[in-house]
Parts: sequence; C-alpha cells; structure tokens
Amino acid sequence: MTAEPPFEQFHARGPGLLARLAQAPAPREGLWLAIMLTLLACLPVLVARYPQMVDYPAHLARYYVMLEQGSSAFLQRYYTFEWKWSGNVGADLLIQPLAALFGLELAGRIIVGLIPLLTGLGIVAVEWALRRRVGVGSLLALCFIWSPALILGFLNFGLAQAAALFAFAGWVRLEGKRWRPMVFLPAGLVVWALHVSGWGMLGIMVFGYEWHRRRNLSAVLAPWPLFLPFAALLFGGGTKGLPSYGPAVEVFKWAIWKQAMRDSIEWLDYASAIGIGAILAGSLAFRRIDGRLGWAMAIMLIGSLAMPRHIFGGDFADARLIYSGLLIGCLALTWQAPRWLLWLAPALFLVRVGVTTDDWRKGSAETERLLAAVDLLPQGARVANLVVTPRGVWGFNSQEHIGGYAVLRKDVLINAHFAVPGIHMIRLNEGGPNFRDPRQRLLWRVGQPIDLSQWDQARGMDWLWFVGPREPDALPPGAEVIYRAPGTLVARLAKPPRDS
Repeated sequence: MTAEPPFEQFHARGPGLLARLAQAPAPREGLWLAIMLTLLACLPVLVARYPQMVDYPAHLARYYVMLEQGSSAFLQRYYTFEWKWSGNVGADLLIQPLAALFGLELAGRIIVGLIPLLTGLGIVAVEWALRRRVGVGSLLALCFIWSPALILGFLNFGLAQAAALFAFAGWVRLEGKRWRPMVFLPAGLVVWALHVSGWGMLGIMVFGYEWHRRRNLSAVLAPWPLFLPFAALLFGGGTKGLPSYGPAVEVFKWAIWKQAMRDSIEWLDYASAIGIGAILAGSLAFRRIDGRLGWAMAIMLIGSLAMPRHIFGGDFADARLIYSGLLIGCLALTWQAPRWLLWLAPALFLVRVGVTTDDWRKGSAETERLLAAVDLLPQGARVANLVVTPRGVWGFNSQEHIGGYAVLRKDVLINAHFAVPGIHMIRLNEGGPNFRDPRQRLLWRVGQPIDLSQWDQARGMDWLWFVGPREPDALPPGAEVIYRAPGTLVARLAKPPRDS
C-alpha cells in the first residue's frame, strides 16, 4: 500500500479541520479556556512589586496605621484610627490575617491578585450556572476584570463585585430550594460588608433574574433575603454624608461613559468600548440577549445616568454601574458560537491584559526609583507631599498616592491619606482639616508654572517631597533641596519663626 503524497494528506484532512472549527465547541471547552484566561488576568500583579493602582499606596498606609499604631509613638501622635463596621471594609478585614502570615506589603499584593482571579472565576460561575457552558459572552466579559475601578484601586469594590457574581450563581443554582433564603441572609450581609456597591449589584442581578421569570411585582420583593444590611444602615453601619452629583453633572456623566474601558492607550480603549457596545446593541436588535441578565444590564447602564457620583461616602458610584453593567451585558450574550469564534473571542482580552501588564512592569520600576527619596526622610518626619498629574493625558497617574509608602517605611505624617471625617476610619491629628487627599495632587497643564511659594500644605511641615515631570518654579520660602533625581526632589522646609 503506497503512502499518500503530503499534498493529498493535507487535502484529505483539510475539510475535517474546517468542519471541526465550524462546529459548536464542547461545553467544557469554553470552561477550561476561560479558567486559563482568568489565570492570565493575574499577570500584572505577578510582574509588579508595587501594584500600579492609583489609590493603592494610600490604602496600604491605612492598613499599616491600623495594624502598627500600637507599636509606634509617631503613629500614635499623628493618627487616630477608629474601626467601624460599614459597607466598605472588604480588604480591611482580609489584610489582618494575611499580614500576620506574609507581612503587610506581600499581603496587599495577594489581595490585589485575588481580585482579578475571583472576578474571572465569578464570571465563569455565572454563565455555567445559567447555561452549563462558557461561551463568547464570558470571554468578552473578562475584559472588564481590569476595569477603571480596579486600575484606580477600588479594592473593596473589586472584592464585592467578585462576591456578587458568585452569590448570583448560587442564587440560580439553589432555585427551588426552600432553604435558599437562609443562605442569602448572611451572604447578602457579607457582600455588603465588602462594599455596598457590590451589594447593590447583587440585588439588581437577583431582581432582574426574578423579573424575567415572573413578570409581576412579586419580583420586587424576591431579593428580600438580601435586605439584612438595611438594618445595619439603620443602626449606624453606614457612613456620613449626603449623596452628591458633584459639579458639572452632564460633563462628568459624558466623561465616565467615554472612559468606560480607560487604561493607558486611548485609541485601544475607545475601540474596545465601541466594539463591545456595538456587539451588545446588535445582540439586542437580534434578540440574542438573555433576559435573566439583560434586565440587570439595562438597570445598571440606565441607572448610571441617575445615580449620584458620591453615595455612602464613596466616589464614582455611577461609574461603577457602567463597568458592572457592561460586564453583565457581555454575560447576557446567548450566541451559539462556532469553535473558531470561541477561540478568537479572547483576542481583545489578551491584548488589553498585555498592555496592563507592561504598564505595571514599567510603573513598578518607576515607583521603586522614586522611593529612593524616602531614605532621606528621618523617622517620624512631617511631610508635605505634592504629586503633579498632567492634564490631557489619557492614562492614570499611578504615583498620585506614592506618599503612602513613606508611612510604611518611616512612620511619617503625610497628606496622601483618604481621611474625611465621618467617612474614613483614619484621621490626622496634625496638619489641619485639609491635610489629606486630594491636596497632595496638582492637576497641571504643560506651560503653566509650578509655584509652591504659597502652597498651604507645606505650612507647619518639616519636609517637602515633590514628584512631577519637572522641578517646581518656586519652593516655599527658605526650603533647602537635599535630594533631587529625575522626576522628584526632597527639600527641608524652613521652620516658622517663633512668636516673641
């Protein structure tokens, strides 16, 4: 028997290969693909010693004060920390046992790494609970693991969103079980404690699911097992402060919609958002949206227009609805995609996570270089930190709260904390009521002077730590520069004259 020439072998197998690519994938094929992609979502954390989230250093500094205040006279002098239960303590709860095992900085990285992992697995859990398969929708939803919320450093919200996805999958799986409410009474409280926005997301998903099934007003009360946190709010488990839309509401709403997939490459982020928006719009037009999640998508996206920016002490409440709404919208896609499309769908996710990983690698190296300035500060120094963020730049400035690392290394007083009375658990005992975020940040346009001669944050402080694209045009009177490097300087501030 003679062997077929190579061309005939290829010709004989070709149609079989094409046929297999055109077939529907096996149910577990998409499952394992999504799990592998979820593991890849953790790459930014693995390559960066210093997570490049805007708010992360300030959170880490708060954890440090919470854990180490009892052993530091400087921390006791500069800070008051009052623990309180609220719908925003997810990472604060996790950091205590993890820091005891691994140390604070590694524990912080572990929490950061858990968020993309748990969010990706939560996405998989939801689609598997609904359809017993993982398809194109889940693979597109993975693009929202690294949403602007996570890049900004909303750790508690990230944990709560992941928990809400798992909880919703559990709600679906336990349908018909009489004991389901007993499970979700504590589950709702846990999601709320992680972050109130995640709890709201879970309630919307459950309501949308039940509305699709019942189509009557009984769906409004269907999520009643999740209502227990309302009791916590009544008994003081929330934060002070009225909801607020902030200034220029229409400008802000347009901005957060444009930046729904903002990372660091403007054209890629716009193209990603427009592409996914077009897919969702086309799927709606051709009725390829699963109503069990479609109603939740609609409520979140439309609700983002009515939701205040500030609620329960948190910022970007309306923007979070956009990120979550688009994620849920992708999960609502019901395409029966052929195998070739299933394997093509992760391309957008892979490109985006590759960009984020490279940004974090470079940004972490820059953070490490800038932190050399902290070695010049004495233990327990009182520091005014100023970080310049150029206007008109698309990407985020991950160094805006770099001053938080000085708290970990030198027990300093610094103005990089989130420390609004009645909202945050940490308060500053010195520096005045405005010695806190966002006064450490200067929004700056190229060509404008950087004049610090009358900068109020420097009054009464001993040191100035400046981070920016160029040196200031003027420093506070009497300041003496003792260290300078590209993008940073440290100056000893003149002490004010004593009253005679």
